[in-house]
Amino acid sequence: MEILELMKQRHSVRQYKDIAIGPEQRIALNHLIEEINGEAGLHIQIFYDEPQCFNSMMAHYGKFSGVKNYIALVGKKSPKLEEALGYYGEKIVLNVQELGLNSCWVAMTHGKSQADVRKGEKQICLIAFGHGETQGVPHKDKPLQAVCNYTENMPEWFLNGVEAALLAPTAMNQQKFFFELSSDGTVDASCGRGFYTKLDFGIVKYHFEMGSGRKV
Repeated sequence: MEILELMKQRHSVRQYKDIAIGPEQRIALNHLIEEINGEAGLHIQIFYDEPQCFNSMMAHYGKFSGVKNYIALVGKKSPKLEEALGYYGEKIVLNVQELGLNSCWVAMTHGKSQADVRKGEKQICLIAFGHGETQGVPHKDKPLQAVCNYTENMPEWFLNGVEAALLAPTAMNQQKFFFELSSDGTVDASCGRGFYTKLDFGIVKYHFEMGSGRKV
């Protein structure tokens, strides 16, 4: 399936059916996470059939139910950790979607994860996943002009990238990002301040790069 179609189909889902993740899906996700950890030097971990993390007051407050599978986004502490985990976490999220599953980024509304967080590492957030009760609903987007230096003569690749970025999930749907296309064809991306904006920035950059075919 085309990456843009996956972005359009994927929405946050908080309620899950009691259906186990299939063996082929597990193999694909395990391989992807192993590959990402090797490439990016991260310590992302995946857990199946583990209901305790989301059996908490915070999880119920976040309206989660039936969550038994999750991915812990962990890595060595650094100024770029949140952005890196956002970038690679979204790569995992879109692969989850392609495998016929659903997902939701989870910042604080969960209990204690089973992640092995070693000295010098930090767990930034989790990704809940599984067979959703629904397919979720689209989020509202800001207008194109609010997130880039839009002009009528902008190249198609840049507009495709920005439109893909607008499909990215962000904390509380803040969409605090901005893409600027320079006259020499380079792209400058920036993010605003707020809760989890660095994580969001990584997610958004992944969307832009996949949509435009250009690195930021």
